[in-house]
Amino acid sequence: MEPNVRFWITERQSFIQRLRQWTELLEPTNLFISVAKIEKLRQLLLTNEEASVHDLGDQRMREAWRRSLATVHPDSSKLIPVPFRPAALLLFTTPMVFLSMVPGKSLKSMILPQLSFWSYSAAFNITNGNASYHRHPYESVLLGAGAVASTTFFALFPHLFLIKYELKSTLLRRTLPVVILAHVSAMNVLASRSLETTRGIEVMNKEGQVIGYSRRAGAKAVRDTATSRAVLFGTSALIPEVFANFYKRTPLFRRYPQSLWTLKLSCTVLVMGLMAPVSFSMFPNIERIQCSKLEEEIQSATEDTELFYNRGV
Repeated sequence: MEPNVRFWITERQSFIQRLRQWTELLEPTNLFISVAKIEKLRQLLLTNEEASVHDLGDQRMREAWRRSLATVHPDSSKLIPVPFRPAALLLFTTPMVFLSMVPGKSLKSMILPQLSFWSYSAAFNITNGNASYHRHPYESVLLGAGAVASTTFFALFPHLFLIKYELKSTLLRRTLPVVILAHVSAMNVLASRSLETTRGIEVMNKEGQVIGYSRRAGAKAVRDTATSRAVLFGTSALIPEVFANFYKRTPLFRRYPQSLWTLKLSCTVLVMGLMAPVSFSMFPNIERIQCSKLEEEIQSATEDTELFYNRGV
């Protein structure tokens, strides 16, 4: 069985335990580890299949699990490209979220930040999604292009609306882009991983044996990931806006108005740093599902009452 799958199946972690785990997996050092070291640590996991999952007290074994979970895709057992590893999400999306929330004066000034953000998000979602279903490389490219085009259009809509119409309500001017960002973040996941819901993903028993392909499991995997992404980006955009609203009422802002953007950027970095492990921990990476909730052909193929599938990140 793939070590990463074995870890998430065996370790029945609570939300707090997953939060602690993701705090380690999101360390920037996971971006710079060499391929040779990853392979060496993975070999340690493969040669200790029985006791290694529970032997987290061993420092070397703990490092092997951390590096493997942070760099290797559980479905394909291939290395995740460095720009799309979970630890890279903060480095790339934090400035993009900040720039996407900056009020634009024209369409041209807004296209590049939005296009960059949603292009990276789509690539990240496809790379870290479930990879057990059948697909061709060109399908991923077309799916990603469609996801980028649609989400960029919907993300630009509130900004264009605010440029054309002068809204009197300050609350609406501040909250509309945040609400749209949260919803479009979920939409980006749904669009870029839509093949999982139409073709089905692998479901397996506790020994890792594949029982079949389930569209219902695929739909739940995509839906849960979309929820976690909406929480991540929605909260990361909302809290800086709230702080900025209070800061504008202070004498410091009237004396140094340029400091507003420094405050918002710092706040965005802080909130995303705190929210990233929280959002990734909302649902287990390998989720459990009752066999009775799956398709009839899967129910008839096994006597197990509980099956497992890779939700993705």
